[in-house]
Amino acid sequence: MLHLLYVFAFTIIAFIAVSNLIRSLYKISSESQNYYGSKSNSPEYLRRKMARNIVPHPELFDEYGRPINEPLLVMKSVTLEDAREQLDKIYDSSPSKTEE
Repeated sequence: MLHLLYVFAFTIIAFIAVSNLIRSLYKISSESQNYYGSKSNSPEYLRRKMARNIVPHPELFDEYGRPINEPLLVMKSVTLEDAREQLDKIYDSSPSKTEE
Protein backbone atom coordinates (compact mmCIF):
# COMPACT_ATOMS: atom_id res chain seq x y z
CA MET A 1 0.00 0.00 0.00
CA LEU A 2 2.86 2.36 0.81
CA HIS A 3 4.39 1.65 -2.60
CA LEU A 4 1.24 2.85 -4.32
CA LEU A 5 1.34 6.05 -2.30
CA TYR A 6 4.94 6.68 -3.39
CA VAL A 7 4.10 6.03 -7.04
CA PHE A 8 1.08 8.32 -6.82
CA ALA A 9 3.10 11.11 -5.14
CA PHE A 10 5.92 10.78 -7.68
CA THR A 11 3.41 10.93 -10.55
CA ILE A 12 1.88 14.14 -9.20
CA ILE A 13 5.31 15.73 -8.70
CA ALA A 14 6.36 14.69 -12.22
CA PHE A 15 3.24 16.25 -13.75
CA ILE A 16 3.83 19.48 -11.85
CA ALA A 17 7.47 19.59 -12.96
CA VAL A 18 6.64 18.95 -16.61
CA SER A 19 3.86 21.57 -16.60
CA ASN A 20 6.24 24.13 -15.07
CA LEU A 21 8.84 23.29 -17.69
CA ILE A 22 6.37 23.75 -20.53
CA ARG A 23 5.07 27.01 -19.03
CA SER A 24 8.63 28.34 -18.61
CA LEU A 25 9.60 27.42 -22.17
CA TYR A 26 6.49 29.13 -23.51
CA LYS A 27 7.18 32.28 -21.48
CA ILE A 28 10.84 32.43 -22.53
CA SER A 29 9.87 31.91 -26.15
CA SER A 30 7.29 34.68 -26.13
CA GLU A 31 9.64 37.10 -24.32
CA SER A 32 12.52 36.42 -26.68
CA GLN A 33 10.31 36.99 -29.72
CA ASN A 34 9.12 40.28 -28.28
CA TYR A 35 12.60 41.51 -27.33
CA TYR A 36 14.77 40.14 -30.14
CA GLY A 37 12.29 40.58 -32.96
CA SER A 38 13.12 42.52 -36.09
CA LYS A 39 11.69 45.70 -34.58
CA SER A 40 13.73 45.57 -31.35
CA ASN A 41 16.27 48.18 -32.48
CA SER A 42 13.84 50.52 -34.18
CA PRO A 43 13.57 54.00 -32.68
CA GLU A 44 9.81 53.62 -32.24
CA TYR A 45 10.23 50.41 -30.23
CA LEU A 46 12.91 51.98 -28.04
CA ARG A 47 10.75 55.08 -27.50
CA ARG A 48 7.81 52.92 -26.35
CA LYS A 49 10.13 50.91 -24.14
CA MET A 50 11.50 54.05 -22.49
CA ALA A 51 7.96 55.40 -22.03
CA ARG A 52 7.17 52.31 -19.93
CA ASN A 53 10.20 53.13 -17.73
CA ILE A 54 12.15 50.16 -19.04
CA VAL A 55 15.67 51.34 -19.81
CA PRO A 56 17.27 49.58 -22.80
CA HIS A 57 20.83 48.34 -22.56
CA PRO A 58 23.47 51.04 -23.28
CA GLU A 59 25.15 48.88 -25.93
CA LEU A 60 22.07 49.32 -28.11
CA PHE A 61 23.04 52.98 -28.65
CA ASP A 62 25.98 54.55 -30.44
CA GLU A 63 28.15 57.30 -28.91
CA TYR A 64 25.57 59.95 -29.91
CA GLY A 65 22.65 58.16 -28.24
CA ARG A 66 21.03 56.91 -31.44
CA PRO A 67 19.88 53.27 -31.63
CA ILE A 68 22.20 51.04 -33.62
CA ASN A 69 21.02 48.45 -36.09
CA GLU A 70 23.98 46.12 -36.50
CA PRO A 71 25.11 42.83 -35.02
CA LEU A 72 26.60 43.22 -31.57
CA LEU A 73 28.48 39.92 -31.51
CA VAL A 74 31.27 39.32 -33.98
CA MET A 75 33.14 36.07 -33.64
CA LYS A 76 36.59 35.60 -35.10
CA SER A 77 37.72 32.12 -35.98
CA VAL A 78 41.02 31.29 -34.33
CA THR A 79 43.20 28.30 -35.00
CA LEU A 80 44.19 26.03 -32.16
CA GLU A 81 47.83 27.14 -32.34
CA ASP A 82 46.85 30.83 -32.09
CA ALA A 83 44.65 30.12 -29.09
CA ARG A 84 47.45 28.20 -27.37
CA GLU A 85 49.93 31.02 -28.05
CA GLN A 86 47.55 33.59 -26.58
CA LEU A 87 46.92 31.44 -23.51
CA ASP A 88 50.67 30.84 -23.06
CA LYS A 89 51.29 34.58 -23.32
CA ILE A 90 48.66 35.27 -20.65
CA TYR A 91 50.08 32.52 -18.43
CA ASP A 92 53.65 33.76 -18.83
CA SER A 93 52.66 37.33 -17.91
CA SER A 94 50.84 36.15 -14.78
CA PRO A 95 52.35 37.56 -11.57
CA SER A 96 51.64 34.36 -9.66
CA LYS A 97 53.69 32.19 -12.02
CA THR A 98 56.54 30.44 -10.23
CA GLU A 99 59.91 30.18 -11.91
CA GLU A 100 61.18 26.66 -12.45
